[in-house]
Amino acid sequence: MSKKLFVGGLSWNTTDSELQQAFEACGAVTEAKVITDRETGRSRGFGFVTFQDEGSAGRAIEELNGSTLDGRTIRVDAANDRPRNDRRSDNRW
Repeated sequence: MSKKLFVGGLSWNTTDSELQQAFEACGAVTEAKVITDRETGRSRGFGFVTFQDEGSAGRAIEELNGSTLDGRTIRVDAANDRPRNDRRSDNRW
């Protein structure tokens, strides 16, 4: 299992620090990041949380998947590493 988790369904008002605080009950969080739109700076409604160890990440999935954060039901799952040659660097056009 990965130490990095995907968190979906976030409120547009959720901040990095609020995301970290919500997950710290499950273990030591090394990073919590709400993903924002590059042009507008607005939250895209999802983020990532990285734990110090895999056990804490597994506990967070069990305890927080389907829970409520900032009035929204969140989805928590193991993050999939995206290949480095993603669509933005494809240069097909």
